[in-house]
Amino acid sequence: YESVTEKGTTWTVVSPITFTYKVTETQGLLDPSNDTLLLGHITDLQQLEDIKKSNKPIKRFVVTDQEVYKIYGPKITKYFEANNVLYKILALPTTEENKSMEMALKILDEVNNFSLDRRTEPIIAIGGGVCLDIVGLAASLYRRRTPYIRVPTTLLSYIDASVGAKTGVNFANCKNKLGAYIPPAAAFLDLSFVQTVPRRHISNGLAEMLKASQATRIAITTMLEELAPNLWEDDLNRLVDFGHLISPALEMEVLPSLLHGEAVNIDMSYMVYVSQESGLLTEEEKQRIISCMVGLELPVWHEACTMELIQKSLQDRLKHSGGLVRMPLPVGLGQAIFNNTSYEILHRAYKKWCDELS
Repeated sequence: YESVTEKGTTWTVVSPITFTYKVTETQGLLDPSNDTLLLGHITDLQQLEDIKKSNKPIKRFVVTDQEVYKIYGPKITKYFEANNVLYKILALPTTEENKSMEMALKILDEVNNFSLDRRTEPIIAIGGGVCLDIVGLAASLYRRRTPYIRVPTTLLSYIDASVGAKTGVNFANCKNKLGAYIPPAAAFLDLSFVQTVPRRHISNGLAEMLKASQATRIAITTMLEELAPNLWEDDLNRLVDFGHLISPALEMEVLPSLLHGEAVNIDMSYMVYVSQESGLLTEEEKQRIISCMVGLELPVWHEACTMELIQKSLQDRLKHSGGLVRMPLPVGLGQAIFNNTSYEILHRAYKKWCDELS
């Protein structure tokens, strides 16, 4: 619309952006008779019918983690060959240390050489959270947005990275400082991938599930209910930020010794002490939460999580959260509030945390 003042004429464009994406749980995703991986993202029934009738071969570009490829490479290859798909599989070391713009550009070089139709041939990412994040960013950049599909292979990515809209890479020694809010066309979840995940990585995923519940279905539903109304994080009060105030800095500080979920759990562990010191949790509730974490074989303290690192993390949080820390703190089991806590309470909680858990 147009508005005219003595300073000049202004035209304002209002163009709402709507994203629709599927999160589908399935079994036997790599079974050649299951067409979910190839066609499960399509919502238009006529388009689906046309593809099935067409003689044109389906093309798919796949990025996978190289460790995932060692285990599932033959099954992925067999799946595409059995379905007469023209495919390219790019296996990369998608670790937190390599989560960079350089890797995203490497993917884009290969995608460009493969000549995808960006409207009908989504890029497929098969791997853990790092792989899904990098591929999502690369896809969002290629021709201003190419659809992509997420296939999580770790428990952490199954209930966390697969269901949201965030993509990103690390930059300037900061976690996910470059990124975009571009959801996948679909996320396909097959819990059988978790059978090959090492025990430590199971615990890593359980840390994120502690924010929701003990079951993957409830964890995913809870995450979607929390994320969907606030996909672009316009509301800065986000319960899913529990465990994510200090953990990004801690994870980068000790890279690669802590997994993401382990850093998140250390953050949550400290915040439980802050909550108890603030009078929001009883001593019994605090001990029950910490015991649960220990029972899940998760770290609850780390020497690198110093008071200095905590203060710096909360200062950074102030800069990016409208001048408030907006600290999600538990006020019982399964409940939380947002709080801005004094330095005295943070310090007392830190001393008790170190005394009891170090």
